[in-house]
Amino acid sequence: MKEYKLGKWDLSELADSPKSPKFHKQIQELEKQAKKFEKIKSELNSKISSKKFLKIMHEIEEISEKMSKVGGYASLSYSSDTQSDEATSLLTKMSKLGSEISNKILFFDLWWKTQVDEKNANRLMKDTGELTEYLSHKRLFAKYSLSEPEEKIINTLDVTGISALVKLYDKITNAYEYKMKIGNKTKTMTREELTNYVRNTNPKIRETAYKTILTKYTDNKGVIGEIYQNIVLNWRDEGVEIRGYKSPISMRNIGNDIDDQTIESLLSVCRKNSPVFQKFFVQKAKMLKMKKLRRYDLYAPAAANIKEENYSYNKAVKLVFESLGKFSGTLEEFAKKIFNENHIDSSVRQGKRDGAFCSTLAPKITPYVLVNFTGKSRDVFTLAHELGHAVHSQTAQDRSILVQDAPLPLAETASTFSELLLYDNISNKISNDEKKIMLSEKIDDLYATILRQSFFTIFEIDAHKQIGEGTTIDEISKTYIQNLKEQFGNSVILSEDFAIEWSCIPHFYHTPFYCYAYSFGNLLALSLFQRYKKEGKDFVPAYLNILAAGGSKKPEKLLLEYGFDITSPKFWQEGFDYVSEQVKTLSSLN
Repeated sequence: MKEYKLGKWDLSELADSPKSPKFHKQIQELEKQAKKFEKIKSELNSKISSKKFLKIMHEIEEISEKMSKVGGYASLSYSSDTQSDEATSLLTKMSKLGSEISNKILFFDLWWKTQVDEKNANRLMKDTGELTEYLSHKRLFAKYSLSEPEEKIINTLDVTGISALVKLYDKITNAYEYKMKIGNKTKTMTREELTNYVRNTNPKIRETAYKTILTKYTDNKGVIGEIYQNIVLNWRDEGVEIRGYKSPISMRNIGNDIDDQTIESLLSVCRKNSPVFQKFFVQKAKMLKMKKLRRYDLYAPAAANIKEENYSYNKAVKLVFESLGKFSGTLEEFAKKIFNENHIDSSVRQGKRDGAFCSTLAPKITPYVLVNFTGKSRDVFTLAHELGHAVHSQTAQDRSILVQDAPLPLAETASTFSELLLYDNISNKISNDEKKIMLSEKIDDLYATILRQSFFTIFEIDAHKQIGEGTTIDEISKTYIQNLKEQFGNSVILSEDFAIEWSCIPHFYHTPFYCYAYSFGNLLALSLFQRYKKEGKDFVPAYLNILAAGGSKKPEKLLLEYGFDITSPKFWQEGFDYVSEQVKTLSSLN
């Protein structure tokens, strides 16, 4: 029987060594093809034949695949060894090339969005098959597009406007140094290092870690608050006043190809279900032998006194295969392909990037997966998560590169679902103590990815409205603390220093209203899992078809074909019913 060992991936399918003549030839061919594509510009007009139009689309696919191969090779080489000068230099070179190639084919995108009338657009889309939704989604933005000179002005001003403000926020906050006393020593740390201490087993250390971060942001609230207000005003002025979007959040929804009503339904169900997690926080306080959790204790390890099992890599890989295989042999085979083709980098080593990811480069190339495996149960779930992404891509491998990837709100479906299959598979094979650790960690994650993210979005909706009407930074902080009070009810002791926490959340500055995508993806996977528990094997074909659609259909339309109405609160409630069951199970173990 095959033994799986920790190791590095093999990137030779993507490219030869960057110094080889073959690699240089790959680049030359790509540049030549992009240059040739530029000549199409003179032939473009709305009366173009659908055959010619389809040919252009195929050329864009080809260019995208070739760029993805060399760009993917560079970024994966860098992830594998961030200290390598050669990998760093190649990544810079390929990023520059990617930008040049994008600029060469950009004219087609603009032409399609703004210069083709509705009648001809419908005629041209008639024969585009799976690309129809992709093309019509692009045209959605035409309604909100301005004239070319106006777009150029906005692009030019963005560099010194909103982009500069975001950069300024990053520069200021990334330069913060945090001093914290640990034992008899005072350590100077980055926020990343300090954040590790919020999961410490010692309550005093957790409190000090949070206070150290929040004090720094409170001391600087004038500047970072002013930056936020200006980003919000810029978002509103450009999106609502100039482009004509219905509301600030609509701008993000349309970008995600999701209807406003779907997100309203999602957020209202999250709001209604905050008591589900409040019950968990009461349970967790008991596990930690505390009367009540303080907000400082939210991510405390709940089982500090229980010895956690260590998993060998071989055992972990086989557990994930088994979990997928019990659900679908197809998915298990897809997961095995990653290992058979040596597309996984699993060992922990100096210079390799932290964390984990799955990288899908082109439909016919098996995805690449990076994990840092240390044997903890959390690592086994991370492996299931990333292999979930990989099987999602492979299920959609017959799609065009332009629509293989699922839209952002659907992107976490298979990864979360794979974790649920793993938990379902191993929860009966482990001791009650181990189950307690696993379940507590799992509910912690569900809180962080579902409820917390949805309440972040609810806060943003309120903050954007307030700032649009003219408000102070202190008023925004009051709104945020009210938001936390609604989330936690009486289950957690909330101190006033958390009022400034909103200014520590980079997503609010970088990508307004991004956070609900986490709630969406995780709740969607939970609702689908609940359906699987009810329907058993009958559910499998529908699930595989949803994954196989990639980004070729609008989420509402795709899911409705299989009987899932994501505009309805009932659908989202099914996800919370699952969380509620898990909280009850945890209660029975205590």
